[in-house]
Amino acid sequence: MPTSFDVNVWNIAPRKNAKGKVTSYSVRWRVVREEFYESFKSYSQADGFRSELKSAQNRGEPFDTVTGLPASMGRKPCDIPWFDLACAYIDMKWPSSAAMTRQTLAEALIRVAPVFLKGGRGKPEDREIRSALRGWAFNPPKRSEEVPVEVKEVLDWCSRNSLPVSAAQERNVLDALEKVVTTKLSGEKYAPSVARKTRSVLSNFLTYAVKREALDANPLGEEKWTSMPKGNRTIDPRTVPNPVQARTLLREVRGIKRSGPRLEAFFGSMYFAALRPEEAAALRVSNLDLPRKGWGEIYVEEAHPHAGRHWTGTGKAREVRGLKSRGQDEGRPVPCPPELTELLRRHLAKYEPGENDLVFTGEQGEDVPKMTYMRVWRAARTATFTKEVAASRLCRRPYSLRHAAVSSWLTAGVDPATVARWAGHSVAVLLETYAACLHGQDVIARQRVDEFFGWQG
Repeated sequence: MPTSFDVNVWNIAPRKNAKGKVTSYSVRWRVVREEFYESFKSYSQADGFRSELKSAQNRGEPFDTVTGLPASMGRKPCDIPWFDLACAYIDMKWPSSAAMTRQTLAEALIRVAPVFLKGGRGKPEDREIRSALRGWAFNPPKRSEEVPVEVKEVLDWCSRNSLPVSAAQERNVLDALEKVVTTKLSGEKYAPSVARKTRSVLSNFLTYAVKREALDANPLGEEKWTSMPKGNRTIDPRTVPNPVQARTLLREVRGIKRSGPRLEAFFGSMYFAALRPEEAAALRVSNLDLPRKGWGEIYVEEAHPHAGRHWTGTGKAREVRGLKSRGQDEGRPVPCPPELTELLRRHLAKYEPGENDLVFTGEQGEDVPKMTYMRVWRAARTATFTKEVAASRLCRRPYSLRHAAVSSWLTAGVDPATVARWAGHSVAVLLETYAACLHGQDVIARQRVDEFFGWQG
Protein backbone atom coordinates (compact mmCIF):
# COMPACT_ATOMS: atom_id res chain seq x y z
CA MET A 1 0.00 0.00 0.00
CA PRO A 2 1.31 3.55 -0.71
CA THR A 3 2.25 5.52 2.41
CA SER A 4 3.14 9.10 3.30
CA PHE A 5 4.48 11.19 6.18
CA ASP A 6 2.36 14.20 5.11
CA VAL A 7 -0.18 13.96 7.96
CA ASN A 8 -2.28 16.50 9.84
CA VAL A 9 -4.54 15.48 12.79
CA TRP A 10 -7.31 17.92 13.74
CA ASN A 11 -9.22 18.51 16.96
CA ILE A 12 -12.18 16.39 18.06
CA ALA A 13 -15.56 17.66 16.80
CA PRO A 14 -18.91 16.75 18.43
CA ARG A 15 -21.81 15.67 16.17
CA LYS A 16 -25.27 16.89 17.15
CA ASN A 17 -28.76 15.84 16.11
CA ALA A 18 -31.60 18.16 15.13
CA LYS A 19 -32.40 18.84 18.80
CA GLY A 20 -28.83 19.94 19.55
CA LYS A 21 -27.95 16.83 21.53
CA VAL A 22 -24.42 15.46 21.05
CA THR A 23 -24.71 11.95 19.56
CA SER A 24 -21.06 11.19 18.73
CA TYR A 25 -17.55 12.60 18.55
CA SER A 26 -15.54 12.75 15.35
CA VAL A 27 -11.79 12.48 14.89
CA ARG A 28 -10.63 13.92 11.57
CA TRP A 29 -7.22 13.83 9.96
CA ARG A 30 -5.55 14.24 6.58
CA VAL A 31 -3.01 12.09 4.74
CA VAL A 32 -1.60 13.98 1.73
CA ARG A 33 -4.84 15.35 0.17
CA GLU A 34 -7.28 12.72 1.46
CA GLU A 35 -9.38 13.42 4.55
CA PHE A 36 -10.34 10.64 6.98
CA TYR A 37 -12.61 10.43 10.00
CA GLU A 38 -13.72 8.08 12.72
CA SER A 39 -16.79 8.46 14.91
CA PHE A 40 -17.11 7.46 18.58
CA LYS A 41 -19.99 7.43 21.06
CA SER A 42 -17.93 9.00 23.87
CA TYR A 43 -15.37 11.78 24.04
CA SER A 44 -12.85 9.56 25.86
CA GLN A 45 -12.93 6.99 23.04
CA ALA A 46 -12.37 9.71 20.45
CA ASP A 47 -9.60 11.28 22.50
CA GLY A 48 -7.85 7.91 22.87
CA PHE A 49 -7.98 7.27 19.13
CA ARG A 50 -6.69 10.76 18.34
CA SER A 51 -3.86 10.29 20.82
CA GLU A 52 -2.81 7.09 19.04
CA LEU A 53 -2.73 8.94 15.72
CA LYS A 54 -0.66 11.77 17.20
CA SER A 55 1.75 9.33 18.87
CA ALA A 56 2.27 7.47 15.57
CA GLN A 57 2.85 10.79 13.81
CA ASN A 58 5.36 11.88 16.48
CA ARG A 59 7.20 8.55 16.17
CA GLY A 60 7.61 9.21 12.46
CA GLU A 61 5.44 6.30 11.28
CA PRO A 62 4.24 6.38 7.67
CA PHE A 63 0.43 6.57 7.19
CA ASP A 64 -1.41 4.44 4.63
CA THR A 65 -2.90 6.76 1.95
CA VAL A 66 -5.86 4.39 1.41
CA THR A 67 -6.91 3.54 4.98
CA GLY A 68 -5.46 6.71 6.49
CA LEU A 69 -3.99 4.69 9.38
CA PRO A 70 -0.41 4.26 10.52
CA ALA A 71 1.17 0.81 10.29
CA SER A 72 0.94 0.24 14.05
CA MET A 73 -2.87 0.62 14.05
CA GLY A 74 -4.04 -0.96 10.81
CA ARG A 75 -7.74 -1.23 10.00
CA LYS A 76 -10.11 -1.90 12.87
CA PRO A 77 -12.17 -5.12 12.46
CA CYS A 78 -15.43 -3.16 12.42
CA ASP A 79 -14.26 -0.79 9.70
CA ILE A 80 -15.88 -2.69 6.84
CA PRO A 81 -15.45 -0.98 3.46
CA TRP A 82 -18.75 0.18 1.97
CA PHE A 83 -18.19 -1.78 -1.25
CA ASP A 84 -17.57 -5.06 0.57
CA LEU A 85 -20.61 -4.65 2.81
CA ALA A 86 -22.80 -3.56 -0.12
CA CYS A 87 -21.94 -6.80 -1.94
CA ALA A 88 -22.68 -8.81 1.22
CA TYR A 89 -26.01 -6.98 1.60
CA ILE A 90 -27.02 -7.84 -1.98
CA ASP A 91 -25.98 -11.47 -1.42
CA MET A 92 -28.22 -11.60 1.66
CA LYS A 93 -31.22 -10.04 -0.10
CA TRP A 94 -30.96 -11.76 -3.49
CA PRO A 95 -32.47 -15.24 -2.85
CA SER A 96 -35.75 -14.00 -1.34
CA SER A 97 -36.23 -10.90 -3.54
CA ALA A 98 -38.35 -10.55 -6.65
CA ALA A 99 -36.53 -9.57 -9.84
CA MET A 100 -37.86 -5.99 -9.73
CA THR A 101 -36.76 -5.70 -6.09
CA ARG A 102 -33.26 -6.91 -6.98
CA GLN A 103 -33.05 -4.20 -9.62
CA THR A 104 -34.32 -1.56 -7.18
CA LEU A 105 -31.73 -2.55 -4.55
CA ALA A 106 -28.87 -2.40 -7.05
CA GLU A 107 -29.90 0.93 -8.54
CA ALA A 108 -30.30 2.52 -5.10
CA LEU A 109 -26.81 1.42 -4.03
CA ILE A 110 -25.36 2.67 -7.33
CA ARG A 111 -26.86 6.12 -6.67
CA VAL A 112 -25.14 6.40 -3.29
CA ALA A 113 -21.85 4.84 -4.46
CA PRO A 114 -20.12 8.18 -5.32
CA VAL A 115 -20.38 9.22 -1.66
CA PHE A 116 -18.48 6.16 -0.45
CA LEU A 117 -15.95 5.79 -3.28
CA LYS A 118 -12.96 8.10 -3.02
CA GLY A 119 -11.51 9.82 -6.06
CA GLY A 120 -7.85 10.28 -6.85
CA ARG A 121 -5.27 8.70 -9.05
CA GLY A 122 -6.33 5.69 -11.10
CA LYS A 123 -10.06 6.30 -10.62
CA PRO A 124 -12.09 4.72 -13.46
CA GLU A 125 -14.67 6.74 -15.37
CA ASP A 126 -17.96 7.15 -13.46
CA ARG A 127 -19.88 5.33 -16.19
CA GLU A 128 -17.44 2.40 -15.96
CA ILE A 129 -17.99 2.20 -12.19
CA ARG A 130 -21.79 2.28 -12.59
CA SER A 131 -21.65 -0.39 -15.30
CA ALA A 132 -19.40 -2.68 -13.23
CA LEU A 133 -21.57 -2.30 -10.13
CA ARG A 134 -24.83 -2.92 -11.99
CA GLY A 135 -23.58 -5.67 -14.28
CA TRP A 136 -21.42 -7.64 -11.86
CA ALA A 137 -20.90 -6.47 -8.27
CA PHE A 138 -24.59 -6.21 -7.39
CA ASN A 139 -25.62 -9.36 -9.26
CA PRO A 140 -24.35 -12.42 -7.31
CA PRO A 141 -24.79 -14.98 -10.15
CA LYS A 142 -22.82 -12.77 -12.54
CA ARG A 143 -20.19 -12.03 -9.89
CA SER A 144 -19.67 -15.77 -9.38
CA GLU A 145 -18.81 -16.18 -13.07
CA GLU A 146 -15.46 -15.35 -14.63
CA VAL A 147 -15.44 -11.55 -14.54
CA PRO A 148 -13.83 -9.80 -17.55
CA VAL A 149 -10.38 -8.40 -16.78
CA GLU A 150 -11.40 -4.76 -17.36
CA VAL A 151 -14.42 -5.14 -15.06
CA LYS A 152 -12.36 -6.88 -12.36
CA GLU A 153 -9.94 -3.96 -12.39
CA VAL A 154 -12.80 -1.54 -11.76
CA LEU A 155 -14.24 -3.66 -8.94
CA ASP A 156 -10.82 -4.08 -7.35
CA TRP A 157 -10.40 -0.31 -7.41
CA CYS A 158 -13.82 0.09 -5.73
CA SER A 159 -12.83 -2.32 -2.97
CA ARG A 160 -9.47 -0.61 -2.35
CA ASN A 161 -10.87 2.92 -2.44
CA SER A 162 -14.12 2.46 -0.52
CA LEU A 163 -14.71 4.46 2.65
CA PRO A 164 -15.66 2.47 5.74
CA VAL A 165 -19.41 2.24 6.31
CA SER A 166 -18.87 4.11 9.59
CA ALA A 167 -18.32 7.23 7.49
CA ALA A 168 -22.13 7.41 7.14
CA GLN A 169 -22.25 8.83 10.67
CA GLU A 170 -20.44 12.02 9.62
CA ARG A 171 -22.35 15.20 8.92
CA ASN A 172 -20.69 15.89 5.56
CA VAL A 173 -21.34 12.32 4.40
CA LEU A 174 -25.01 12.47 5.45
CA ASP A 175 -25.38 15.74 3.56
CA ALA A 176 -23.79 14.16 0.49
CA LEU A 177 -26.14 11.17 0.78
CA GLU A 178 -29.15 13.47 0.89
CA LYS A 179 -28.03 15.09 -2.34
CA VAL A 180 -27.46 11.87 -4.33
CA VAL A 181 -30.71 10.32 -3.05
CA THR A 182 -32.83 13.30 -4.10
CA THR A 183 -31.01 14.75 -7.12
CA LYS A 184 -30.03 13.28 -10.50
CA LEU A 185 -26.57 13.71 -12.01
CA SER A 186 -28.15 16.29 -14.35
CA GLY A 187 -29.20 18.40 -11.36
CA GLU A 188 -32.92 17.64 -11.73
CA LYS A 189 -34.91 16.24 -8.82
CA TYR A 190 -35.79 12.56 -8.80
CA ALA A 191 -39.46 11.65 -8.83
CA PRO A 192 -40.79 11.35 -5.24
CA SER A 193 -41.27 7.58 -5.60
CA VAL A 194 -37.65 7.08 -6.75
CA ALA A 195 -36.22 9.21 -3.92
CA ARG A 196 -38.36 7.41 -1.33
CA LYS A 197 -37.29 3.97 -2.57
CA THR A 198 -33.62 4.96 -2.63
CA ARG A 199 -33.72 6.32 0.91
CA SER A 200 -35.58 3.22 2.08
CA VAL A 201 -32.93 0.91 0.59
CA LEU A 202 -30.14 3.05 2.06
CA SER A 203 -31.75 2.95 5.51
CA ASN A 204 -32.21 -0.82 5.29
CA PHE A 205 -28.57 -1.22 4.25
CA LEU A 206 -27.41 0.87 7.23
CA THR A 207 -29.56 -1.24 9.56
CA TYR A 208 -27.81 -4.29 8.11
CA ALA A 209 -24.49 -2.53 8.83
CA VAL A 210 -25.53 -2.22 12.49
CA LYS A 211 -26.18 -5.98 12.61
CA ARG A 212 -22.72 -6.55 11.12
CA GLU A 213 -21.27 -4.26 13.82
CA ALA A 214 -20.00 -1.79 11.25
CA LEU A 215 -22.18 0.92 12.86
CA ASP A 216 -23.43 1.56 16.39
CA ALA A 217 -26.78 2.83 15.13
CA ASN A 218 -28.54 3.70 11.89
CA PRO A 219 -27.66 7.39 11.32
CA LEU A 220 -30.79 7.92 9.19
CA GLY A 221 -33.01 7.25 12.18
CA GLU A 222 -33.05 10.89 13.29
CA GLU A 223 -32.38 12.46 9.89
CA LYS A 224 -35.08 14.70 8.39
CA TRP A 225 -34.24 15.54 4.79
CA THR A 226 -35.94 18.77 3.72
CA SER A 227 -34.91 18.30 0.08
CA MET A 228 -36.91 15.08 -0.39
CA PRO A 229 -39.25 15.65 -3.38
CA LYS A 230 -42.83 16.14 -2.30
CA GLY A 231 -45.47 14.00 -3.90
CA ASN A 232 -48.61 11.97 -3.32
CA ARG A 233 -50.36 9.04 -4.93
CA THR A 234 -52.98 11.08 -6.75
CA ILE A 235 -52.98 10.51 -10.50
CA ASP A 236 -52.50 13.59 -12.67
CA PRO A 237 -55.79 14.02 -14.60
CA ARG A 238 -53.82 15.34 -17.57
CA THR A 239 -52.38 11.85 -18.17
CA VAL A 240 -55.71 10.03 -18.39
CA PRO A 241 -57.64 9.63 -21.68
CA ASN A 242 -61.38 10.14 -22.01
CA PRO A 243 -63.44 7.40 -23.76
CA VAL A 244 -63.08 8.91 -27.24
CA GLN A 245 -59.31 9.25 -26.91
CA ALA A 246 -58.92 5.73 -25.50
CA ARG A 247 -60.99 4.10 -28.25
CA THR A 248 -59.15 6.08 -30.93
CA LEU A 249 -55.81 4.89 -29.52
CA LEU A 250 -56.98 1.26 -29.60
CA ARG A 251 -58.09 1.66 -33.20
CA GLU A 252 -54.71 3.11 -34.16
CA VAL A 253 -52.91 0.27 -32.35
CA ARG A 254 -54.65 -2.16 -34.69
CA GLY A 255 -53.09 -0.42 -37.69
CA ILE A 256 -49.47 -0.43 -36.46
CA LYS A 257 -47.41 -3.03 -38.34
CA ARG A 258 -46.32 -5.70 -37.49
CA SER A 259 -47.34 -6.30 -33.91
CA GLY A 260 -50.21 -3.82 -33.60
CA PRO A 261 -53.09 -6.17 -34.47
CA ARG A 262 -52.07 -8.77 -31.88
CA LEU A 263 -51.78 -6.06 -29.18
CA GLU A 264 -55.15 -4.36 -29.64
CA ALA A 265 -56.89 -6.66 -27.13
CA PHE A 266 -53.81 -6.51 -24.87
CA PHE A 267 -54.25 -2.76 -24.46
CA GLY A 268 -58.04 -3.19 -24.49
CA SER A 269 -57.87 -5.36 -21.37
CA MET A 270 -56.10 -2.50 -19.56
CA TYR A 271 -58.75 0.01 -20.58
CA PHE A 272 -61.96 -2.01 -20.23
CA ALA A 273 -60.92 -4.29 -17.31
CA ALA A 274 -58.28 -2.10 -15.58
CA LEU A 275 -55.60 -4.78 -15.79
CA ARG A 276 -52.02 -3.87 -15.03
CA PRO A 277 -49.63 -4.56 -17.96
CA GLU A 278 -48.02 -7.47 -16.08
CA GLU A 279 -51.50 -8.92 -15.39
CA ALA A 280 -52.52 -8.68 -19.04
CA ALA A 281 -49.25 -10.38 -20.02
CA ALA A 282 -50.07 -13.29 -17.67
CA LEU A 283 -53.65 -13.96 -18.87
CA ARG A 284 -54.35 -17.54 -19.89
CA VAL A 285 -57.28 -18.82 -21.94
CA SER A 286 -58.52 -20.62 -18.82
CA ASN A 287 -58.85 -17.24 -17.07
CA LEU A 288 -61.50 -16.09 -19.56
CA ASP A 289 -65.25 -16.72 -19.45
CA LEU A 290 -66.45 -15.20 -22.73
CA PRO A 291 -70.06 -15.56 -23.90
CA ARG A 292 -70.90 -14.96 -27.55
CA LYS A 293 -72.17 -11.50 -26.64
CA GLY A 294 -72.53 -9.36 -23.56
CA TRP A 295 -70.68 -9.36 -20.26
CA GLY A 296 -68.07 -11.98 -19.52
CA GLU A 297 -65.61 -12.39 -16.68
CA ILE A 298 -61.82 -12.44 -16.32
CA TYR A 299 -60.20 -14.20 -13.39
CA VAL A 300 -56.84 -12.57 -12.72
CA GLU A 301 -54.56 -14.92 -10.79
CA GLU A 302 -50.99 -14.17 -11.84
CA ALA A 303 -48.65 -11.36 -12.94
CA HIS A 304 -45.62 -11.48 -15.23
CA PRO A 305 -43.69 -8.25 -14.54
CA HIS A 306 -40.87 -7.36 -16.92
CA ALA A 307 -37.57 -7.02 -15.03
CA GLY A 308 -35.04 -8.19 -17.62
CA ARG A 309 -32.98 -11.38 -17.86
CA HIS A 310 -30.22 -9.78 -15.81
CA TRP A 311 -32.39 -9.84 -12.68
CA THR A 312 -34.75 -12.80 -13.05
CA GLY A 313 -32.14 -15.56 -12.97
CA THR A 314 -34.31 -17.70 -15.26
CA GLY A 315 -33.06 -16.55 -18.65
CA LYS A 316 -36.46 -14.92 -19.32
CA ALA A 317 -37.24 -11.21 -19.22
CA ARG A 318 -40.49 -11.71 -17.30
CA GLU A 319 -40.93 -13.25 -13.86
CA VAL A 320 -43.94 -15.25 -12.69
CA ARG A 321 -45.39 -13.58 -9.59
CA GLY A 322 -48.58 -13.47 -7.56
CA LEU A 323 -50.85 -10.45 -7.72
CA LYS A 324 -49.83 -7.18 -6.13
CA SER A 325 -51.02 -6.76 -2.52
CA ARG A 326 -52.56 -10.26 -2.52
CA GLY A 327 -51.75 -13.47 -0.70
CA GLN A 328 -50.09 -16.41 -2.43
CA ASP A 329 -52.41 -17.97 -5.04
CA GLU A 330 -55.09 -15.34 -4.31
CA GLY A 331 -56.75 -14.02 -7.48
CA ARG A 332 -59.59 -11.63 -8.22
CA PRO A 333 -62.55 -11.67 -10.64
CA VAL A 334 -62.96 -8.69 -12.99
CA PRO A 335 -66.03 -8.05 -15.16
CA CYS A 336 -65.42 -8.17 -18.89
CA PRO A 337 -67.61 -5.56 -20.68
CA PRO A 338 -69.26 -6.51 -24.01
CA GLU A 339 -66.77 -4.41 -26.00
CA LEU A 340 -63.83 -6.27 -24.44
CA THR A 341 -65.60 -9.62 -24.82
CA GLU A 342 -65.78 -8.98 -28.56
CA LEU A 343 -62.13 -7.85 -28.68
CA LEU A 344 -60.90 -10.96 -26.88
CA ARG A 345 -63.00 -13.38 -28.95
CA ARG A 346 -61.69 -11.77 -32.15
CA HIS A 347 -58.11 -12.00 -30.84
CA LEU A 348 -58.41 -15.69 -29.90
CA ALA A 349 -59.96 -16.52 -33.29
CA LYS A 350 -56.94 -14.98 -35.06
CA TYR A 351 -53.99 -15.86 -32.81
CA GLU A 352 -53.08 -19.20 -31.30
CA PRO A 353 -52.41 -19.19 -27.54
CA GLY A 354 -48.74 -19.18 -26.63
CA GLU A 355 -46.70 -21.24 -24.22
CA ASN A 356 -48.70 -22.30 -21.14
CA ASP A 357 -51.89 -21.17 -22.91
CA LEU A 358 -51.04 -17.46 -22.73
CA VAL A 359 -53.58 -15.23 -24.46
CA PHE A 360 -51.09 -12.54 -25.50
CA THR A 361 -47.68 -13.39 -26.98
CA GLY A 362 -44.96 -12.06 -29.21
CA GLU A 363 -44.64 -13.13 -32.82
CA GLN A 364 -42.64 -16.23 -31.85
CA GLY A 365 -45.14 -17.34 -29.21
CA GLU A 366 -43.02 -15.98 -26.35
CA ASP A 367 -44.10 -13.66 -23.50
CA VAL A 368 -45.17 -10.25 -24.78
CA PRO A 369 -41.89 -8.26 -25.11
CA LYS A 370 -42.09 -4.92 -23.31
CA MET A 371 -39.97 -3.31 -26.03
CA THR A 372 -42.53 -4.39 -28.62
CA TYR A 373 -45.66 -3.13 -26.88
CA MET A 374 -43.99 0.18 -25.97
CA ARG A 375 -42.94 0.70 -29.61
CA VAL A 376 -46.48 0.04 -30.78
CA TRP A 377 -47.90 2.31 -28.08
CA ARG A 378 -45.66 5.23 -29.05
CA ALA A 379 -46.50 4.80 -32.71
CA ALA A 380 -50.25 4.68 -32.01
CA ARG A 381 -50.02 7.76 -29.78
CA THR A 382 -48.22 9.69 -32.51
CA ALA A 383 -50.86 8.65 -35.05
CA THR A 384 -53.73 9.60 -32.71
CA PHE A 385 -52.76 13.01 -31.37
CA THR A 386 -51.66 16.32 -32.82
CA LYS A 387 -48.06 17.40 -32.14
CA GLU A 388 -49.22 19.67 -29.34
CA VAL A 389 -51.19 16.93 -27.59
CA ALA A 390 -48.47 14.34 -28.22
CA ALA A 391 -46.03 16.66 -26.43
CA SER A 392 -48.30 16.72 -23.37
CA ARG A 393 -48.56 14.16 -20.56
CA LEU A 394 -51.70 12.55 -21.98
CA CYS A 395 -51.31 8.75 -22.27
CA ARG A 396 -47.53 8.74 -22.19
CA ARG A 397 -47.68 5.27 -20.66
CA PRO A 398 -50.11 2.40 -21.35
CA TYR A 399 -50.78 2.37 -17.57
CA SER A 400 -52.95 5.46 -18.18
CA LEU A 401 -55.55 3.10 -19.66
CA ARG A 402 -55.91 1.38 -16.27
CA HIS A 403 -56.23 4.75 -14.55
CA ALA A 404 -58.98 5.69 -17.00
CA ALA A 405 -60.85 2.43 -16.39
CA VAL A 406 -60.87 2.71 -12.61
CA SER A 407 -61.86 6.36 -12.54
CA SER A 408 -64.56 5.69 -15.17
CA TRP A 409 -66.12 3.04 -12.92
CA LEU A 410 -66.16 5.53 -10.05
CA THR A 411 -67.61 8.27 -12.24
CA ALA A 412 -70.32 5.87 -13.43
CA GLY A 413 -71.41 5.49 -9.81
CA VAL A 414 -70.09 2.00 -9.07
CA ASP A 415 -69.68 1.47 -5.33
CA PRO A 416 -66.03 2.21 -4.30
CA ALA A 417 -65.74 -1.12 -2.45
CA THR A 418 -66.71 -2.95 -5.65
CA VAL A 419 -64.30 -0.88 -7.77
CA ALA A 420 -61.51 -1.58 -5.26
CA ARG A 421 -62.20 -5.31 -5.49
CA TRP A 422 -62.17 -5.26 -9.30
CA ALA A 423 -58.98 -3.17 -9.46
CA GLY A 424 -57.10 -5.05 -6.75
CA HIS A 425 -56.82 -2.14 -4.32
CA SER A 426 -57.90 -1.25 -0.82
CA VAL A 427 -60.72 1.31 -0.72
CA ALA A 428 -58.41 3.84 0.97
CA VAL A 429 -55.78 3.60 -1.77
CA LEU A 430 -58.46 3.65 -4.45
CA LEU A 431 -60.01 6.90 -3.27
CA GLU A 432 -56.65 8.56 -2.67
CA THR A 433 -55.26 7.57 -6.04
CA TYR A 434 -57.99 7.46 -8.65
CA ALA A 435 -61.03 9.41 -7.59
CA ALA A 436 -60.08 12.62 -9.39
CA CYS A 437 -58.11 11.47 -12.41
CA LEU A 438 -60.70 11.39 -15.22
CA HIS A 439 -61.11 14.40 -17.49
CA GLY A 440 -64.68 15.68 -17.40
CA GLN A 441 -65.48 14.48 -13.89
CA ASP A 442 -65.77 18.07 -12.68
CA VAL A 443 -68.30 18.75 -15.45
CA ILE A 444 -70.48 15.87 -14.26
CA ALA A 445 -70.24 17.09 -10.68
CA ARG A 446 -71.31 20.60 -11.68
CA GLN A 447 -74.28 19.23 -13.63
CA ARG A 448 -75.41 17.34 -10.53
CA VAL A 449 -75.13 20.51 -8.46
CA ASP A 450 -77.19 22.39 -11.07
CA GLU A 451 -79.85 19.67 -10.97
CA PHE A 452 -79.94 19.82 -7.18
CA PHE A 453 -80.54 23.58 -7.19
CA GLY A 454 -82.91 23.39 -10.15
CA TRP A 455 -80.82 25.64 -12.36
CA GLN A 456 -82.29 25.82 -15.88
CA GLY A 457 -79.74 28.22 -17.49
